Amino acid sequence: MNIVILGAGALGTVLGAHLAKAGEDVTLIARGNRAAYLQEHGATITGLADFTVPINVVTDPRQVKETDALIVTVKTYDMEAALDSVKHIQAGSVLSIQNGVLKDEQLASIFGWDKVLGATVVVSAEVRPTGVVNFTANQGFHLGELPEGTSERVQILADTLNQTGIQAQVWSSIQSIEWSKYVILVGGMALSVLTRLETYKFMQDPHTASVSASLLHEMIEIARARGIVLEDIPIFSAKTLSQLSFDETVAHMRRQGDWFASQAPTHKVSILQDAEQGKPLEVEEVLGYAVRQAAELGVPTPTLDTCYKLIAGINRYLQ
Repeated sequence: MNIVILGAGALGTVLGAHLAKAGEDVTLIARGNRAAYLQEHGATITGLADFTVPINVVTDPRQVKETDALIVTVKTYDMEAALDSVKHIQAGSVLSIQNGVLKDEQLASIFGWDKVLGATVVVSAEVRPTGVVNFTANQGFHLGELPEGTSERVQILADTLNQTGIQAQVWSSIQSIEWSKYVILVGGMALSVLTRLETYKFMQDPHTASVSASLLHEMIEIARARGIVLEDIPIFSAKTLSQLSFDETVAHMRRQGDWFASQAPTHKVSILQDAEQGKPLEVEEVLGYAVRQAAELGVPTPTLDTCYKLIAGINRYLQ
């Protein structure tokens, strides 16, 4: 299967390296120092896997003419420019594993809805200063047709990923799966930036866990207003949480904090990693999108609105 990956950050490199190691025809579109490093040294993965593999890297997207599947892994704030650079590619399918749900609309505006697959991942990795990627979580690459359904092309892609060691799963309700991660992700992103703490710390603390629970309940109301049926997937138990009282949700958050403390005490949400490095934050496409959805639907979101404004303000000084 021919696969093109747009973006060579942590997740793009993990996917590309596993595909290359399995002998698949994969190309990474990268730029700058990252492209130069990969061209010279290949892709090195540590953590859940430990290997180095040569990988085909191009810096000029015009070199790529067609592909079976185009996977977008760039940061959400780079999406507009990134898509403009690849709009000429004839792709059988296009999908994004970025945070949030705006990504599907953006892909459809360039390639058409018939090309777009729904996708969300429970995969974590970090590019270390050395250029090596530390692969820390491999709990699901979720795929499906939008807004619902499955197909041969989805199953082929999922089978290909599974054969490389990336755990992929096909869903007939992928829009629900994307939102099920999204409603929980917002709280984690907001609290990590505002507290600058490791994940377990802001989840364990009763005060910050309470803010996270408020954000979650507001996001659940947005999903309900849109008619989205939430599901439980690994780590992101949105369906279960949607049935809990506020106090029960806070208790759940704190138990999750205990789990992170014992299993992943150094874990930091990706947006916090960006903040610590002085990089722009994924504010408008993730938090801002939720705020705009709430306004259009008439859903009150006071906690979300406040967190969005605070983080948008912080972001202005990181750009």
